Amino acid sequence: MWMVGIAASCFVSAFVLASLVEYWVHRLMHVSPNISIGERHRDHHRANTGQGVLWEFLDYIKGTFIALFLLFFVSWQAGVAWLLGGVVYAAFSAYAHQLQHENPTKCFWMKMPVHYVHHKYGMWNHNFGLAVDWWDHIFGTYKPVDWLTEEELSRPQSGYLEVQWW
Repeated sequence: MWMVGIAASCFVSAFVLASLVEYWVHRLMHVSPNISIGERHRDHHRANTGQGVLWEFLDYIKGTFIALFLLFFVSWQAGVAWLLGGVVYAAFSAYAHQLQHENPTKCFWMKMPVHYVHHKYGMWNHNFGLAVDWWDHIFGTYKPVDWLTEEELSRPQSGYLEVQWW
């Protein structure tokens, strides 16, 4: 039974750590726009679109590939749980990122879709979360705005799965 607890801890730890890494990498993109990743991010802000869930997911996995396998050195069970936690977060974040670009009112798990607001209001120093807003609250970069305007309310309603997948 203790192995289940360890596996669950590894899964949750990977999920939370992945969200923290995503937050700080996004902040770094705004601090250093001249590095290659920052330049690509500036283009993302200009276009204000996601690249599709699959391509976002592949970028996230590519960026964390080595870290996803670290806990296999501890045990097989810890490694699988850690890997799954990281992959599940990458999938969730890729979906959340695309959803906020296409249909931000569907992000029911956040009071305010921080990434959508980050783009809509040109917030270069606030609201860095993509899938979650925890770290913005913790590090003081959360900036609430009255985001639900006529623009969002007049968009045609679409389902949770009606996003660009690739």
